[in-house]
Amino acid sequence: MPDTVTGGLDEVPLLVELGVALLLSSAIGLEREIRAKSAGMRTHALVGVGAALFMLVSKYGFGDLVGTEQVSLDPSRVAAQIVSGIGFIGGGLIFVRRDAVRGLTTAASVWVVAAVGMAGGGGLIVLAAATTGVHFLVALGYPPLLRLLRRSMREPQVMRIGYLDGYGVLRSVLTLCTSRGWTVQDLQVEREDTDDGDQRTAVVALQLRGKAPVSRLVGEVGDLPGVLHAAAGDSAETGF
Repeated sequence: MPDTVTGGLDEVPLLVELGVALLLSSAIGLEREIRAKSAGMRTHALVGVGAALFMLVSKYGFGDLVGTEQVSLDPSRVAAQIVSGIGFIGGGLIFVRRDAVRGLTTAASVWVVAAVGMAGGGGLIVLAAATTGVHFLVALGYPPLLRLLRRSMREPQVMRIGYLDGYGVLRSVLTLCTSRGWTVQDLQVEREDTDDGDQRTAVVALQLRGKAPVSRLVGEVGDLPGVLHAAAGDSAETGF
């Protein structure tokens, strides 16, 4: 550590902090590399090591000037410049293709890896390791969770049914839907007819919410006694 009298510095112990930054940054970069993202292991490793070196230089690189009037030391100034300067790499990773924005997560990971490098260079090894763990939690744990949430929050699906009215057919349809795990959000009667034999028919549109495509339910509903027609989707035919 720095000698405040002579300004001398034993740099060898600082290699541990630099090595920690390299290891953690490479781990984050490996995850991006495996996923074939635009910034991979080498980019993340260099950003992390560079940020750590900047921190070490900011902390210890001016020890020979301590006590002189040549400089006013403020290690936080370099850290602030790393935060703002890393944006040029992140900006280069973000691009738009056919109105879809790509590269946001990779740009954010580069930003995080710079912070990990700064923490490593600052000697905050536990904090750097914890942040690396958070990265893997977000990058690997969040996608399955988001897919589960999207399925549970899926927009209601429509199924149109033509059936013989007055025979309890609709009650049987609703019972089948609920027994298969579907929730009926809305029911609208779209058409009611009476033929020459006084046989009444009806067409209803059911709005259903569930975790599977409604097309899987259509076949079962169509096999119920009294159901004349069942189809999924807003554009389903309603004639029978």
